[in-house]
Amino acid sequence: MNHTGEPLTHTPVWFMRQAGRSLPEYRRVREGIAMLDACMTPDLVTEITLQPVRRYGVDGAVLYSDIVLPLKAAGVDLDIVPGTGPVVAKPVRTAADVDALPELHPDQLEPIAQAVRQLVGELDGLGGPGGVPLIGFAGAPFTLASYLVEGGPSKDHAATKAFIHTDPGLWRALAEKLARVSATFLQVQVENGARVVQLFDSWAGALSLADYREHAMPASASVLAAVGALRGPSTADGLPVPRIHFGVGTGELLGAMGEAGADVVGVDYRVSLRDAAARTRADGTPRALQGNLDPALLGAPPAVLDAAVDAVLEDAAAALGAPAAGGHVFNLGHGVPPGTDPDALLRVVERVHERTSR
Repeated sequence: MNHTGEPLTHTPVWFMRQAGRSLPEYRRVREGIAMLDACMTPDLVTEITLQPVRRYGVDGAVLYSDIVLPLKAAGVDLDIVPGTGPVVAKPVRTAADVDALPELHPDQLEPIAQAVRQLVGELDGLGGPGGVPLIGFAGAPFTLASYLVEGGPSKDHAATKAFIHTDPGLWRALAEKLARVSATFLQVQVENGARVVQLFDSWAGALSLADYREHAMPASASVLAAVGALRGPSTADGLPVPRIHFGVGTGELLGAMGEAGADVVGVDYRVSLRDAAARTRADGTPRALQGNLDPALLGAPPAVLDAAVDAVLEDAAAALGAPAAGGHVFNLGHGVPPGTDPDALLRVVERVHERTSR
């Protein structure tokens, strides 16, 4: 079923980072405007979010934003530094630092609420019956915490792991506070019309399964549970908002990420959909899967890219049963690389639609 409760006519496809640096029209409208400033400008958010829908005909529009935006909106001193990523002025390391972190209030997100309302108005007239759904998103507490503790991007998350094991109680307090931030960010999106949400635990793959279950999963579960209780103006027949959960390098964590409360588990390119299905359904819950074309193959010759798309679709059919449209969302196994030729993404969308049409 799609977001309006009608049977799917093809496997839905969208891309992480589909609105971004790979699009020349994006680079034009963002020129001279800082990332987080752009994310708080409703007209700009609306235009950028719509760009890939117009160009590619994707089946979902992803709200143009960033996972650290709610922290910035709450009052945390951070910025996104070009070529580096999010940088926090004062890393969080002590109980006083955790206590000083501000809570996020919905009224601090009014530009986001306005952007979502504008987008829903535009998207309702696009695509098939019911329009194109808006996909909202937020960062999971572990990933947000890793930025705060490390002070910026990290390859090994050493300071974060040391924090977790040195003072598990303080870590839990930090994770719970960030869970409230993420839940509020998603609440505003859903209550203003987002029809699907994705919780990104981008860096959870740095954890062992045991550490994930003890130190990351509870806070993510509380975010997903809060979303599950929401009913927005665009949810079909008052049904819960579908919840996607995704991380990078999380092959060993997929089962637990599903158990955290996901309806759909995102799979990166390192794990086959067959293996992912076995892991995410081990508890008997028939969760859908999202993924998982290797983004690097967008730069391959057309014949190679076509074969790779077909292989993902065949893997999905084998994992979930053919046709797999009801249980598979085609996506990349991570975000669109900045240098991607937009025609390659268009080719992927058209091939997925063609090969799965019924």
